[in-house]
Amino acid sequence: MNPLDLAAAAGQAPPESARQALGYPALFVLVALGALVPVIPTGALVSSAAVVAFHHQSPPYGVLLVVGVAAVAAFTGDVALYWLGQRGVRSRGGSRWLERLRGRATPERLEQAQTKLDEHGVLVLVVSRLLPAGRIPVMLACLLAELPLRRFAHGDAPAALAWAATYGLIGILGGALFTEPWKGVALAVALTLLISVGPALWRRLRAERSAGPA
Repeated sequence: MNPLDLAAAAGQAPPESARQALGYPALFVLVALGALVPVIPTGALVSSAAVVAFHHQSPPYGVLLVVGVAAVAAFTGDVALYWLGQRGVRSRGGSRWLERLRGRATPERLEQAQTKLDEHGVLVLVVSRLLPAGRIPVMLACLLAELPLRRFAHGDAPAALAWAATYGLIGILGGALFTEPWKGVALAVALTLLISVGPALWRRLRAERSAGPA
């Protein structure tokens, strides 16, 4: 969130025109960069922006605009990353972007993604965008299958929209449960973190239980 949105969440609402002029472009840039660089928690960002929009703009237009901007940004970042990955696939020496994608997908997850891609085609992109750590293995599977950029984009467009809508709904939930925006933002961030790390922690606990005592 940018400083204007944080001020709004604290109850110090800046002028509407200033918040819109800076807030939505900042949201777009951060989400698009988050598709390229995994250190940005884009889900929490979208949910927090939806909470602020829920409280400080006329519903449902503000939240819908947040979802729309986030979807376009996610799609833009995905397509850019795929294009960079394609350059690595076509190059004899590969590329650092392709190597980064390989480093973020375990062989097991990649094999599963390739199987699902063979069975369901680009529709698997929609599910992969909603699953924690599911986007990169499927994107890498598409690259290794030499899927054309246009076909990837056709599958990624609804995936980006579904992703943005999901986190927008989390923001609506946080905004509806609390009258103070900062509490809604805190709940939205907590839920997005739970969605992100919960499945991995559950798999790890199951693996440890299956292994039994050393």
